[in-house]
Amino acid sequence: MTVEGTLMEATIERSGPDSAGATGLISVVVPVVERVDDLLALRRAFGAELDRRGEEHEFLFIFDGGFTPPPALVALSHEDPSVRLFTFARVFGETAALRLGIERSRGAVIVTLPAYFQVKAEGMGPLLDALTAGADVVVASRSPRVDSWLNRLQSRAFHRMLGSVTERRFHDIACGVRVMRRSVAETLPLYGDLHRFIPALALREGHRVEEVPVPQHPNDAAMRVYGPGVYLRRLLDVAAFFFLAKFTEKPLRFFGLVGSVFFGLGALTGLVLLVERVAGQGIANRPLLLLAVLLLALGVQFMGLGLVGEIIVHLRSPHRRAYRVREQV
Repeated sequence: MTVEGTLMEATIERSGPDSAGATGLISVVVPVVERVDDLLALRRAFGAELDRRGEEHEFLFIFDGGFTPPPALVALSHEDPSVRLFTFARVFGETAALRLGIERSRGAVIVTLPAYFQVKAEGMGPLLDALTAGADVVVASRSPRVDSWLNRLQSRAFHRMLGSVTERRFHDIACGVRVMRRSVAETLPLYGDLHRFIPALALREGHRVEEVPVPQHPNDAAMRVYGPGVYLRRLLDVAAFFFLAKFTEKPLRFFGLVGSVFFGLGALTGLVLLVERVAGQGIANRPLLLLAVLLLALGVQFMGLGLVGEIIVHLRSPHRRAYRVREQV
């Protein structure tokens, strides 16, 4: 079942079908999935900043399952056609909300905002200026940080792990305030929980990514401590991104390397047992024999998975463009 098939729209479309990429229009996508502040105050603050700059804009609020649009925001959406609300029929997550917002938006520039005050509204100007200067994706870096030392420690640990995977070192890649061109947003392979890696995904596709310091909002200063399951999922997300970034086009290199290690250890163990058997020592009841067979089997299986992955990539290669041309002279 697709996202659109389980979506309830909270407003009536006034302009007919969405027109992709209206020139000069900025679409602000707000996924409501976790922490929620006063959404009406959020819209007024960032809308006022965009009005001050003379930017035409629209706001799209996507409510995940379990979240209900506040009555004041619903009333505003009926009065102001630039405010649109969408509600999922069940929990889909932030990535699905961002994908829906990108699909239903009409602007040539897309801004993503969390449903709470993460940065000050006046920081929107430098982000848009960086995009105008030639960047394809601009991500806010909360600076100076005003939150607790534990939040900063967690952020440093996350970026240190991610720094060995991405092509460049980010300082606040998980910040939900981003500005990107529509042509970039529509091509990003977003699924699962990859929304945290949008700048790294864009960089991997060859886009120009900039990180701009933006003052952190005081409302974002509370200490955040998560359960063990959340930290484990974040670690798995980093591992998944590592695999996608390094071995999407060459799966045999990953599975073949792991398989070769297992197969080599199994072969070495088997050779030692063979020498002992030739020397007259019995090996039938040795647990080491079972370990050698297990390692050999695992090695063959991993290499087989790599070969299957190579076959899939080969069959898809005529229909997939694995490069992006920046300019032609």
